Amino acid sequence: MKTGVYPGTFDPITKGHLDIVTRATQHMVDHLIIAVASDTSKKTYFSLEERKKLVEHEVNQLPETIAKKIKVVAFEGLLIHFVKKCNSSMIIRGLRAITDFEYEFQMAGMNARMEPQIETTFLMAAEQYQFISSRFVKDIFRLGGDINEFVSKNVIDKLSEKSKKN
Repeated sequence: MKTGVYPGTFDPITKGHLDIVTRATQHMVDHLIIAVASDTSKKTYFSLEERKKLVEHEVNQLPETIAKKIKVVAFEGLLIHFVKKCNSSMIIRGLRAITDFEYEFQMAGMNARMEPQIETTFLMAAEQYQFISSRFVKDIFRLGGDINEFVSKNVIDKLSEKSKKN
């Protein structure tokens, strides 16, 4: 059984993230761990627990054949330590554009230097998702734009709830 780890902040999870999850489980791994990062340099809109719950909800909306292969876990510390703890040797990352590649390439190189047995595999975002980012989704939402094309209704509802509290 091949296990992959798909790490991210998922603040919030988008249709682009779900596309990577679906394709990875259909074509690359038998089991996928979606690793919601607690240690991030990003200032997150949602708490770690809120982000984890959002991801779990979205995974449960996927077809059962896909959802049953996925586990959602919050993690802290170095990703490579988490990947080893999961008995995995594969990190899955999505790429949208050249700007993603530079950062991801550097991170993959650092991870490979520290743990050569862990491989980073990149999936190109599907054409309809190449421009979606969680940051843009939050900005568009904050400015009153329509984000239905980019995230699920549940994510929109959670963004609305959160914005009313702030």
